[in-house]
Amino acid sequence: MYSILIIEDDETSRFYMEFFLKKEGFDVRCAIDGHSGLDLLYKERPDLVLCDIMMPDMDGHTVLEAVRKERAFADIPFIFVTALTDRAAVRQGMNEGADDYLPKPFSTDELLAAVSSRICRYEVIRSQQNTSAFQEERAILLTRTSRREREILLLVGNGGTSKEIARQLFVSLKTVERHRENIMKKLSATNAATLARWAIIAELAARDLN
Repeated sequence: MYSILIIEDDETSRFYMEFFLKKEGFDVRCAIDGHSGLDLLYKERPDLVLCDIMMPDMDGHTVLEAVRKERAFADIPFIFVTALTDRAAVRQGMNEGADDYLPKPFSTDELLAAVSSRICRYEVIRSQQNTSAFQEERAILLTRTSRREREILLLVGNGGTSKEIARQLFVSLKTVERHRENIMKKLSATNAATLARWAIIAELAARDLN
């Protein structure tokens, strides 16, 4: 199970993210400010951090700087979640080492796509040196799914929402959603966290086949 640390001072936003991420199978911990967020991160390393920027005492930029300075935590995927959407703010966050930027307000689909995408990218890199552990799952994936379904899995792993995937493949939204339902059924993927894992296997399988 992938673990996610949410650092967000707004109660409504924090509850929304926690509720839907837990519903999709992620292990979620929450902090109401930067100081308590870093305390939770140092106690137990998360697989990903979702962090607001505008917080009292310690803002998101300071939190990110502290995380990137610690070698043991420097590679944790870090997503800024904020209402600051101007280009200067986005550029500043990326220059500081943020992996992604999720502007408020966002849909559940956009939240899950951003989280799954970053976890997939990180896991693919981390598993490059030992892909043998993925061989059994790779065989299951190639046996049970079609080429089209694996294509959709790859797009899911790249952070595509169902609407974006439909536009990219020139198919209807209903078709994409039907494919996703079939994929989840064939691979016994009951939630977004499990689907993210299979997207990683699809990424590695695609590299092996090329």
